[in-house]
Amino acid sequence: MIRSVLVTGASSGIGLTSAVRLARSGWKVYGGVRNPADADALREQRIEPVELDVTDAVQIAAAAEAVGLELHGLVDNAGIAIAAPLELVPLDELRRQLEVNVVGQIAVLQAVLPALRRARGRVVLMGSIGGRSALPFLGPYAASKHALEAFADSLRVELRPFGIAVAIIEPGSIATPIWRKGIERAQELSADFEPDRAALYGHAVARFREVAVSRGLGVDPDVVARAVEHALTASRPKARYLVGRDAHLRAWIERLPTRLRDRVLAKALTG
Repeated sequence: MIRSVLVTGASSGIGLTSAVRLARSGWKVYGGVRNPADADALREQRIEPVELDVTDAVQIAAAAEAVGLELHGLVDNAGIAIAAPLELVPLDELRRQLEVNVVGQIAVLQAVLPALRRARGRVVLMGSIGGRSALPFLGPYAASKHALEAFADSLRVELRPFGIAVAIIEPGSIATPIWRKGIERAQELSADFEPDRAALYGHAVARFREVAVSRGLGVDPDVVARAVEHALTASRPKARYLVGRDAHLRAWIERLPTRLRDRVLAKALTG
């Protein structure tokens, strides 16, 4: 039997790497892409491209029809990152962050759940260590990933009677385009910030970027893809997959008393 899986956000990064790994393992992979120009690259990897903007109800319905009556896996991966002090984040950008990373993930899940139920398939949500550990200036992104943690907890119990296992992946820093795009968008947004208020955060934001750059590009996205494959294929998949050394470090920091945890992060930004 050939198993089928839908991977959202499959044009680059973790989504593309996961889709390629699964295709090479014999899965029938449907790769969600927003830009039709990315479709040819997926076909070269034996991946069936599906035009899928997770904020577009029409495209979601069409994708659900494309995967057919049975679906053995959903990798809810599509996402963006908005980075800015919360005082300065434009509310439309905050809404967009939540619409893509939270509402869009559930919209796709709702659409394909009947097919997953027929196949007793599996759901993999692409979370982040940010869903446990909210860093300054990444509040919108962290909020979206905290929400996915809550959804994972609810879905595991709600879908258990149907034989559908649910897992959430919690990567740390991964070498993917999402952060480059996030930085570019942050720079665009900062041009419209009120200078006086933006100056209040100038040093801390610069230090935050400096620390982020010093940590390097992050681990290979294939490390995350291996966790995705395990979640889809293991006889006893984990509920959570913490991926990457810095993810484990930040998880440890979150076990500190709150005031101590805050001092550790604040010192990193003033150092």
